[in-house]
Amino acid sequence: MIAIIDYGMGNLRSVSKAFERLGWTTAVTRDPRVIADASHVVLPGVGAFPDCMRNLEQMGLIDPIRHALSSGKPFLGICLGLQLLFTESEEFGVHKGLGWIRGRVVRFKNNGLKVPHMGWNTVTIQKPTPVLDGLPSDAMVYFVHSYYVAPDDPGLIATTTEYGIPFASSIAVGNVFACQFHPEKSQAVGLMLLGNFARCR
Repeated sequence: MIAIIDYGMGNLRSVSKAFERLGWTTAVTRDPRVIADASHVVLPGVGAFPDCMRNLEQMGLIDPIRHALSSGKPFLGICLGLQLLFTESEEFGVHKGLGWIRGRVVRFKNNGLKVPHMGWNTVTIQKPTPVLDGLPSDAMVYFVHSYYVAPDDPGLIATTTEYGIPFASSIAVGNVFACQFHPEKSQAVGLMLLGNFARCR
């Protein structure tokens, strides 16, 4: 069973329906016991970083998420769910994240391109990881974000994307894969990625 963490923000139903379309059972939940018992955990997210961290704290979800991260079970972060794993974000001031990955969340600079970065763009695979198995070299995925992650260790970067600058569009470390793009909105490529994740053990 795949637990999709509900902290009041994010495309919860879209993520759940994408997995169910592939034949997997999901539970949209904020119950620590359900999260602990799940075979896989997904942290989605849409919205502002400080609001999300405040919701996680108020709902008592920070410890269950950290336990899931350290448990070894497959863990997927989506969009803001990627950013929350980092040390801190500069969105609306400096705010502490979950601190699972050392690094910062920073805003795109004014480089003549529109911010937020919204729409389809290509991901370039930087290191192989099971969640990316079978993805074409020119895979197109869907983004909506104004901030991107800058890990201290570039070896964690699984894919990069160009938007004025090359940025980390996904990371992979141990049991954790997290992406800035929305696989649930990325059609066949996104479903392939979600299926790969669900088959991880």
